[in-house]
Amino acid sequence: MSLIQNKPVIILLGPTAVGKTGVSILLAKALKTEIISADSMQIYRHMDIGTAKPSPVELKEVPHHLINILSPDQTFSAGMFKEESTKIVNGLHVRNKIPIIVGGTGLYIRSLTQGLFEGPSADWSIREKLKEEEQIYGKEYLYKHLQGIDAEAAVKINPNDSRRIIRAIEVAVQGNKIISELHITSTIPGPYDFIKIGLSRDRKELYTLIEDRVDKMIEAGLLHETKNLLELNPDRTALQALGYKEMSLYIKGQIGLEEAVRLLKKHTRMYAKRQITWFKKEPDIKWVDVTGIMDSAFIYEKVLNEVEILNELIYS
Repeated sequence: MSLIQNKPVIILLGPTAVGKTGVSILLAKALKTEIISADSMQIYRHMDIGTAKPSPVELKEVPHHLINILSPDQTFSAGMFKEESTKIVNGLHVRNKIPIIVGGTGLYIRSLTQGLFEGPSADWSIREKLKEEEQIYGKEYLYKHLQGIDAEAAVKINPNDSRRIIRAIEVAVQGNKIISELHITSTIPGPYDFIKIGLSRDRKELYTLIEDRVDKMIEAGLLHETKNLLELNPDRTALQALGYKEMSLYIKGQIGLEEAVRLLKKHTRMYAKRQITWFKKEPDIKWVDVTGIMDSAFIYEKVLNEVEILNELIYS
């Protein structure tokens, strides 16, 4: 029986440094298709080394989308990713190509696969009033208030999470629908059949790869790239990217270079851990353990062996 689905979209995900880029290039070549980046920092120009963008050779070998599309003083969001990636996906389907989405920004991927909640805009007068009530009566007071107006939302929110409690009450006060109803009506997934493939490694091995990558970034000129970036007056979002944040501290004389590198390795390990936690909660991911395999060609072969539908898509 054929496994080929209607309007397929391949998603290759996993933590930073796990080996996604090399595999994605080989898979795109085999399918004669194009790649859509789901990386919140690779969208920026002038940020090549620190974001571990595909090399110029790789970018030439396979057409890539949503890489180098913004200057560092601009902002991007999950909602914008959903809008832009949907256009690209539809365009590739019209040309009978199977889109491959590659990246580690979980919220971007979720915006496409599950939809994105977009409630009413913030009402700061309501928020200030609720914060005053919290200070006077305590957190429990606001939580009980939420239980009274949106019990379903209250069940999903930690009683100590003031920010989310206030937001849920704010939405209920502002509009005709409570936040739990809006989540149902507004989080509509894209009309595609998603083939989600996750790459995983032994945690210790992954952390070693991360530290090696950081060392290579330093050798490749991350410090110089950061100095050039600072001259462009980047937006806070771009400046908070891993690598640039730590190098900026060194440039400003706040820490030494050795400490900046140490922090970068530590922060990247922590980021990878958060990515793993996020993706483990996502449904329908076919995980392929590539522990001990460093060559992209061998990782690619293992992916093909373990994800049966890919062979049918490639050889059909």
